Amino acid sequence: MIGERTMIGERMMIERNGDGKEKEPESLDRKFEKSRCDNSLFTYHHGGDIAYLLIYVDDIILTTSTDSLRVKLMGSLTAEFAMKDLGPLSYFLGITVSLTGHNMFLSQQSYALDIVNRAGMSTCNPVATPVDTKPKLSAQSSIPFDDPTFYRSLAGALQYLTFTRPDISYAVQQICIHMHNPSIEHWKALKRIIRYIRGTAEYGLTLSPCTAISLRAYTDADWARCPDTRRSTSGYCVYMGQNLLSWSSKRQSTISRSSAEAEYRTVANVVAEVCWLRNLLLELRRPLSTTTLVYCDNISAIYLSSNPVQHQRTKHIELDIHFVREHVQCSTIRILHTPTRLQIADIFTKGLPRVLFDDFRSSLNIRPPLASTAGV
Repeated sequence: MIGERTMIGERMMIERNGDGKEKEPESLDRKFEKSRCDNSLFTYHHGGDIAYLLIYVDDIILTTSTDSLRVKLMGSLTAEFAMKDLGPLSYFLGITVSLTGHNMFLSQQSYALDIVNRAGMSTCNPVATPVDTKPKLSAQSSIPFDDPTFYRSLAGALQYLTFTRPDISYAVQQICIHMHNPSIEHWKALKRIIRYIRGTAEYGLTLSPCTAISLRAYTDADWARCPDTRRSTSGYCVYMGQNLLSWSSKRQSTISRSSAEAEYRTVANVVAEVCWLRNLLLELRRPLSTTTLVYCDNISAIYLSSNPVQHQRTKHIELDIHFVREHVQCSTIRILHTPTRLQIADIFTKGLPRVLFDDFRSSLNIRPPLASTAGV
């Protein structure tokens, strides 16, 4: 079945004339084309007709520019393989989709509550933040946890929850680092995340229409804070208009010898992500004509992105420097400074005080559902 679905983006339909001769195949713009940016995405463009088809195993989302085009394409797809029309999008890969006016609310509330129940913490007291402001967890922090399999099961489940809950990305990344050998301290950190989810299970990600398509990004690094390896933690988030599209919290693969180096590696990561998004929008026939703004709170990293002089001390990150600088010179990317107090990406690199965490969480559009989606 996977092979049959893949052919949706590749097969050319051949019909026969009344005299038994084959008709010429339809032109390439009359079929779905497989995306180069996402193997699960297929696009259809013909005249003013536009359709996007997203496939994952046996779940399909079809979005069209008109109802008549949707009916036509549904008929063509049904002729290719057995399928069932489940109506307007409301559920996909464990994510509940609620529509209120022109706004879309993505939630994994039932999945979040299931994690709480699996941990046996359905009656626990909630906490306001998923991680404290103490130094990062160490691999040698305390005695080993007696059920590492249970720890890994819950940590893996929390990873999937970050699809609609970027506010727990940093906390989950920290506990996942120690999945191979969890300790009591790591288990306590995992339970704190679950206590936070217990009080915010109904929270989700809100998406709104964009009147003007543009991208902006925030990037940050917490330099050399890993107590075991002295590696830095990178974090970034990318917005289209006011909508959060992409985010990341990840420990860097190598040691950075300065805070500027750690920050610049993170800048290079978010520039790569922005390039991917710009290429994806190009495939969707929605190319960006404006420069993408990337906000960083490190002056040295910003200086390196535009300074043509290559210093001796920067040779070890030369590839990252040239990669970012090339996009800056082409005016597709512009690196700007933002005060640390306004650096949203901080939520992906460190534990924050409650007031700051709440502020940044709101900036990520993570909030309870609107009243009408809650059934009020």
